[in-house]
Amino acid sequence: MASVSRTPRFGVAFDIPPTTLTADDLLLRPFTEADEVGVAAAMGDGAILSWAAGLAVNAAEPADRARLWLVPRLAGWSSGVAPFAVADAGDGTLLGYVGLRDIHRAPDQAVAAYWTTPAARGRRVAARALDAAATWAFSPAADGGLGLHRISLDHAMANPASCRVATRAGFREEGVMRESFVAPDGTRHDSHLHARLAPDPRPDL
Repeated sequence: MASVSRTPRFGVAFDIPPTTLTADDLLLRPFTEADEVGVAAAMGDGAILSWAAGLAVNAAEPADRARLWLVPRLAGWSSGVAPFAVADAGDGTLLGYVGLRDIHRAPDQAVAAYWTTPAARGRRVAARALDAAATWAFSPAADGGLGLHRISLDHAMANPASCRVATRAGFREEGVMRESFVAPDGTRHDSHLHARLAPDPRPDL
């Protein structure tokens, strides 16, 4: 794994060398232009659109959604974001996404997000990918990681599947964020806040 290219200044975006990780049968790698087809299929899934795609993607024409979602992830590594395509290590099929943003915006912290395609569900793909990304991010920069101490994430309480992913990946529930999630139809939902710390034990996945 490559190391972070320069010492981060808190609150300032910095370059992260594009990184590839493995987790058993999963390959976590940077997105490429060729992933647009797989992302387009994912953006046709109602659960991803409802909980993970974002309001701008939902508001776009269906034919434009994949490109709108993908372009920032293609450039993310150069702006202090670590967006991983989660693929089948055997045949390269795109199975999902796990990303870290707001890296070092607060000292030694980041925020995680994830989704999986319908065909990949039931295999703990999201939990295993999230664990792999977190473990890498917690490792020191000298060892190719980000040197983080805390990674948080939140999900709408109306999305219990995301709660299961977070818990399985070792992200403990910390509280409720009232009406923090805005659904594509404008409905506001309370969210669960989860976090994992560098000294927390890795989950048994």
